[in-house]
Amino acid sequence: MGIARTTYKVNPGLYCVGTPSEDSPVLVTANYKLSFDTLRFNLQGEDLWILVVDTRGINVWCAAGKGTFSADEIARQVKQANLDRIVTHRKLILPQLAAVGVASHELKRKCGFKAVYGPIRAQDLSEYMKRNNQADESMRSVTFSLGERLILTPVELVLTWKVVLSITLISLVSSGIVPGGYSLEALWGRGLFAIGATMAALLAGALVTPVLLPLIPGRQFWFKGALVGFLMGLAYQFLFLAEAHFPERLGILLWVTTASSYLAMNFTGATPYTSLSGVEQEMRKGLPFQMIGAGLSVVFWIAAPFLQ
Repeated sequence: MGIARTTYKVNPGLYCVGTPSEDSPVLVTANYKLSFDTLRFNLQGEDLWILVVDTRGINVWCAAGKGTFSADEIARQVKQANLDRIVTHRKLILPQLAAVGVASHELKRKCGFKAVYGPIRAQDLSEYMKRNNQADESMRSVTFSLGERLILTPVELVLTWKVVLSITLISLVSSGIVPGGYSLEALWGRGLFAIGATMAALLAGALVTPVLLPLIPGRQFWFKGALVGFLMGLAYQFLFLAEAHFPERLGILLWVTTASSYLAMNFTGATPYTSLSGVEQEMRKGLPFQMIGAGLSVVFWIAAPFLQ
């Protein structure tokens, strides 16, 4: 739910699962508590060591890209834990997604332990170790299934609640502006339609777009979200604004389209489909469209009562 997300971490160091011995495997993970708990949950019944490195509470994949899940940090934790005195072997099992930040030869040079890259998912670790640290293609492949996409929806909604609340208040206040002054009747009447449009945008960008992601035309997420938002905006008008004037309908359509586009674009940082350069390229195209569209939607919505 995003509560205390920036401090959701455990202390770095050496932990045990079951009753490990000097021959037991040593797994390395980040000190993001969700990563740590997921790893332990999937290792019930095993006897092994877990070496937790200080990634500032960031998950494995992001920390490796940012340089905090690194050979230097792993070597530092190995030395602080006196791991060479606890186990007789010199092998560390790292998550595959840490490979971008950790070179095995560098790690061995710094602390004497060799890195072996395990499977992507913690749930495959037990089978991986039974196979003498051999991973098949399914263990090496990143997926982005319907269930994995839907997991992101509640996170997205929680992270945007402050923005949504601010937009809701602004929508209510601006909806009361009418020729000759300010109308509380217009505030509630038009304001509810504006709030409903924001809810429609949330539904389009944070739920419908992830669900239908492989089926929506286009490659870039901002475009997919805009397309779904446009169709959602048309449906919203048909259901609730059939008798509204054209400027109001246009303002609502622009708002649902651009807000949905922005929400969908946030998924670029949580998928296996994009790279850092790809995300930057997408933002250069998507953000101008979203900013102009959102600005025009506000102008049309406020100006509508004056154009009747």
